[in-house]
Amino acid sequence: MSLAADSPVHSSSSDDFAAFLDAELQGTSSDDEHENDFETERIKKRKMDELDILEKSQGTTSHGDREQELDASINEEICPPHPGFLRGMCIRCGQLEEDESAVAFGYVHKDLRLGTEEISRLRGVDLKKLLRDKKLYLVLDLDHTLLNSTQFADLSLKEEYLKDHTLEDFSNGSLFRLDFIHMLTKLRPFVHTFLKEASSMFEMYIYTMGERSYALEMAKLLDPGKVYFSSRVISQADCTQRHQKGLDVVLGADNATVILDDTEQVWEKHKENLILMERYHYFSSSSRHFRINTESLSELKRDECESEGALATVLKVLKRIHEMFFDPELGANLASRDVRQVLKMRRQEVLKGCKIVFSRVFPKLEAESNHFWKMAEHLGAICCTEVDPSVTHVVSIDTGTEKARWAVQHKKFLVNPQWLEATNYRWKRQPEEKFIIKHIKNQWHKRP
Repeated sequence: MSLAADSPVHSSSSDDFAAFLDAELQGTSSDDEHENDFETERIKKRKMDELDILEKSQGTTSHGDREQELDASINEEICPPHPGFLRGMCIRCGQLEEDESAVAFGYVHKDLRLGTEEISRLRGVDLKKLLRDKKLYLVLDLDHTLLNSTQFADLSLKEEYLKDHTLEDFSNGSLFRLDFIHMLTKLRPFVHTFLKEASSMFEMYIYTMGERSYALEMAKLLDPGKVYFSSRVISQADCTQRHQKGLDVVLGADNATVILDDTEQVWEKHKENLILMERYHYFSSSSRHFRINTESLSELKRDECESEGALATVLKVLKRIHEMFFDPELGANLASRDVRQVLKMRRQEVLKGCKIVFSRVFPKLEAESNHFWKMAEHLGAICCTEVDPSVTHVVSIDTGTEKARWAVQHKKFLVNPQWLEATNYRWKRQPEEKFIIKHIKNQWHKRP
């Protein structure tokens, strides 16, 4: 049974990914063909002897029933456990069986389910191949990470000019009018360069909470030649947990997978793999959805800078992560390395040497559980609740607090929380002077 030949309705056929799975699933026994033939004959002879004894003790059995019982019994012994199922039929032995623990891989083939042991085996085989090529896995979100889409009906008055815009040049274009789904899609600046350079270091997946039809259309815009993703396009229907993304449907080892996504909450089980992306809000509908009360990029008729935008920035981070993972000084055993530890070490370099006090950003009692406190610690900073000479930064929303005035008096950095957020997105300490707190009324009134 061939996955590549037995083409799914909504997935690429005869591509490299399906071919890899096909070869692996069918090749499990072919490598030891003679040994397995011998084993099958041995089991068959033993089963025949068992049936002869059973017949003598309980009466005769018809020839047809005997053959059927024999085949089923042999299948149970030569195929434990079943590697996977296609339309409920075991890929190896052909037996019809339901396995509730099997995981659906509908993006490879709409009827394919793989057992947990087979998934582990496939991941191990693929990881060895990938590490030999000095590559890791990269899972990419679509919306607000690589692109931004909007329905025609959601365009603002200032965006009406976009309706007259049409582009069909997939290789160079960045704004696309998709009439058949009544949608405009804007690719993020630098995305083509990003994908090209990232593909030399990573095997890439698309993973979106959008519908599969939408995901495939976006994949065509991003990768018209099917060079980067092939059939590795995972959508909402492939998720095994509601409102959550998971690496359980990715045929890549967790310890070698990096995730790029603008939403942390959907990766509850894999936050250590995640690089959080700054959201791309090109259309006003996107800004409204996230309650951003400023004009969108399309309304302002401008865009992110290619050379200094989010994708260009994160590409530098990915190059550094890749370099650290494959550092020859760490020894020859690549399989024992964990990219999650590399991400952690690299992240903690960002604010190393900084000591931060927060003022009027969150209640004091909630300090250590607060989002900003945790963010600063993950970036390598030391956080505390009271000022002392070793403090380097006071993060506040108010210049009139006691701690804010102390920072000014002692020539410490006084910044707003956006400084931390920008540093977190860019994996680089941002210039403090760009995040000065706006003065407020009665700023010199003494406050705790």
